[in-house]
Amino acid sequence: MFKLSTAQVWVHDQDEALAFYTEKLGMELRTDVTVPELGNFRWLTVGVPGQDVEIVLMAIPGAPMLDDATQAEIASLTAKGFAGTVFFTTDDCRKSYEELSARGVEFTETPEERPYGIDAGFRDPSGNSFRLTQVTGDLG
Repeated sequence: MFKLSTAQVWVHDQDEALAFYTEKLGMELRTDVTVPELGNFRWLTVGVPGQDVEIVLMAIPGAPMLDDATQAEIASLTAKGFAGTVFFTTDDCRKSYEELSARGVEFTETPEERPYGIDAGFRDPSGNSFRLTQVTGDLG
């Protein structure tokens, strides 16, 4: 059997992303390695304390991996929140919303009752979309 180890989000600025994920979301730095042999590629990961899964804060690459047009397209889609969504669960969505808001996280949607629970949305400085959900109903 296998298990999920990492998920990736595109970020415009790895240092800004690291500060957001550690200082505002309360995650911990897991890996920060620069590989000179790969053009100073930086492998940067964070994770929720007590969980094994890591989030890779991946800089949007340029040449030779991506041409300028593709790089710009990914950056644009990320900034608009359309490069994917990461889902977090919490025991108390409203309390987590208040705690994160107090740390400076700007929510795009305040906690609302849904058929499956209480749900809120926020984005990181690069525009990535996140959902914060307190599951109270049946998800199937």
